[in-house]
Amino acid sequence: MMKLNCDLGESFGSWKMGFDEQAMPFLDQANIACGFHAGDPVWMTKTLALAVANDVEVGAHPGYPDLVGFGRRSMNCSHDEIVGLMQYQMAALDGMAQSHGSKMTYVKPHGALYNDMMSKDSVRASIMQAVASFYKPVRLVLQATPESAQHREEAKAADIEVSFEAFADRCYDDDGRLLSRAKAGAVHNRERMLAQVQQLVSEGCVTSVSGHTLKLDVDTLCVHGDNEEGVRAIAAIRELIA
Repeated sequence: MMKLNCDLGESFGSWKMGFDEQAMPFLDQANIACGFHAGDPVWMTKTLALAVANDVEVGAHPGYPDLVGFGRRSMNCSHDEIVGLMQYQMAALDGMAQSHGSKMTYVKPHGALYNDMMSKDSVRASIMQAVASFYKPVRLVLQATPESAQHREEAKAADIEVSFEAFADRCYDDDGRLLSRAKAGAVHNRERMLAQVQQLVSEGCVTSVSGHTLKLDVDTLCVHGDNEEGVRAIAAIRELIA
């Protein structure tokens, strides 16, 4: 069965981001920001408590160290820097989760780090190495694309487990990746969102920005926690994938 996940815990300090309380009751998985692109220790604690109260699986959501840009700006990091920033953030959430009666079972990179993982072999290899050399087994979430079979083989060679995700609220480019947020129509409205989810459930595919059909092997479906329209539709999305 397809799971439902959401990027949460992205507030920090007095700055409020996202709709965590509205989304959490409908989720299977909560991807919690770890302080580099968003989040801070207090908000991580609040989000973990909310996940525990709703019996939601917890994953780390590490990003580039870019609070000002919300982690959506790519950075030219070395292999060692990527491994280090990944494991630093994973360890932070893992330790806090244990302290609050939960556990971190997977990791899903955020924003530009996620996009770079999908488009750059070297970044993906560094991220897989970070996951493989972590002190305990955790799953890595990658975007489901036409290259998923190749990515699964890479993960197998690295001796890690992977899950593939699709997006309810984002438009797809013709190559199977997400349409850039800089382009019109990158974020779906409610009608297109629900139609895309229904197509994934019933046909195992999505329709790209130019009308191409893309077959996707999907384990988990993402709704972005900072997308108000997406969170408002989350109950309907939950019913579609149940």
